[in-house]
Amino acid sequence: MSHPVLLNNIDHAAMRVITRRGAAWGDNVMSALTFPDEFRTLQAHYPIVFRKSADGGFEALALFGFQEGENLFLDGETWLAPDVPLTVERQPFLIGANGDELMVHVDLDSPRLSRTEGEPLFLPQGGTTDYLERMNSALHAIHVGLQGARGFMGALLEHELLESFVLDITLDDGSDNRLAGFYTIHEERLASLDGAALARLHRAGHLQAIYMVLASLSNFRTLIDAKNRRNAAKR
Repeated sequence: MSHPVLLNNIDHAAMRVITRRGAAWGDNVMSALTFPDEFRTLQAHYPIVFRKSADGGFEALALFGFQEGENLFLDGETWLAPDVPLTVERQPFLIGANGDELMVHVDLDSPRLSRTEGEPLFLPQGGTTDYLERMNSALHAIHVGLQGARGFMGALLEHELLESFVLDITLDDGSDNRLAGFYTIHEERLASLDGAALARLHRAGHLQAIYMVLASLSNFRTLIDAKNRRNAAKR
C-alpha cells in the first residue's frame, strides 16, 4: 500500500529521504518499470521484457530476479549495477496531476522517509535542496519517457512484434525454474519487415529501442549466474 500526498515545504519541512539501497527500504523487487529513453543505459545490465498492463496495453520492465521479492542485483546495501532505473531512483516520490499541472507527491508510507537521517528536501528558508531538484528532474524524465513509450508500444503492436516467451532454467543445485508471463521482440517478424516499415520505425526512433531490447536479453545469463551464486551462499 502507499499513501501519496502533495509535497510541500510546510508540512514536510523536516522530511528527509534515506537514499541507501537495501531490502529494508523497499529495493527487494523483481522488476521495475522502464521506457525506451533509458533502454540504451539499462540494456547493459538488465534483461528488458514486456508485460500486459492493467489498462490492457503493454509496458516495459527491467528484470532484477526470477520471482516476486527477489532482486539479484541487491547485495546488502549495495546495488551491484552502476545504473539504477529511474522508477527505482525516484522513490518515494510520484507525479500527480492537478488539471494540466504536474505536481510532486510523496508516499508517506515509504520506509525511506525519516526526520533524523538521509537527504533533506527543503532548505531552512523553504527553498528546495539539490537532492529534491534531482528528484524533480527524474520525475519529469519518467513522465516524458512514459508518454513517449505509448508510441513505441503502439508500433510494436502494429507490426505484431511482441511474442510471449517461457524461460526454463536448471540451476547448479539441480532445481528447475520457470519464468513466464512476459513478452519479448519477435525476431523473425522483425527480420521480415520490408524496407518501408523499417524506415518508419527508424524515423520514429523505435528501431534503436527494439535492438536495445534484443541486446539486453544476454543479461539473462547474468541473472542465472547471480541466482546460482546466491543459492550456493545459502548452502
